[in-house]
Parts: sequence; C-alpha cells; structure tokens
Amino acid sequence: MTDRLIHFLKAENITQSEFADRIGVARASISHILSGRNKPGFDFIEGMARNFPALNIDWLITGKGRMYKTSEPSSPAPEPDNLFPVHDDIIPEAPRTREPEPVKTVSSTSSRVSRIIVFYEDGTYQELHG
Repeated sequence: MTDRLIHFLKAENITQSEFADRIGVARASISHILSGRNKPGFDFIEGMARNFPALNIDWLITGKGRMYKTSEPSSPAPEPDNLFPVHDDIIPEAPRTREPEPVKTVSSTSSRVSRIIVFYEDGTYQELHG
C-alpha cells in the first residue's frame, strides 16, 4: 500500500504536508506510513475517500483495478453537506473522549525504574531506559 500511496501523491502532484492537511491527519503520520513504521487506519482511509472522490479505494487497499474510478485525477472534495443524506430524526452521537489510564503508584522503596515511555501528540514516542 505504501508504494500505491506514493504513486497517488505523485499523480495528484501534492506534497506529503498538503496531503496530510487535506485529509485531516497529522503530518507526521503520513511520514510514518510512507516509511512503513505505521499502517494507515480507518480515519486515514476515510479522509482519502472523502477528499479524493475519484480515487478507487479498492486499488489503494488491495492493488486491484485502476487508481481512479475515471481517467481523471481527483477533483475537489464535495461540500460536507452533500456527502451523506441528512436525517433530522437522528441525534448525532457526542464525540468520544479517551479517558487517561489511572496512574499506578508503588509505595515500595526497593522498586527501581526500568524504563519511561514519553508519548507525543504527533503519535511519536521516546523510550528512556533507567
């Protein structure tokens, strides 16, 4: 999939940063996906489908078929109101927030720190060994 994503960016003539901004993901996540460090998740694929409607998602995921549904590169994304039918009787679900895990405290003085992992907002992390 990484090779197909690189091929797609070249076909669209956009940079990794422009692509990340357009589909609404962190710029670092594009770099991580292209380097093979991370695999694209649902939000990534959904962002591509919404913002590049001419893209054949089957091609992106499986490599089968053609890159575009038509012979033309992607046109600008449709307005958000036109993406899905509106149903006034459906109440939208509130966004889910992830609760932080409780901190485990150790009262024993004989315990030593073996490693500390620092997670950054851009999805990267740093591991420190004691």
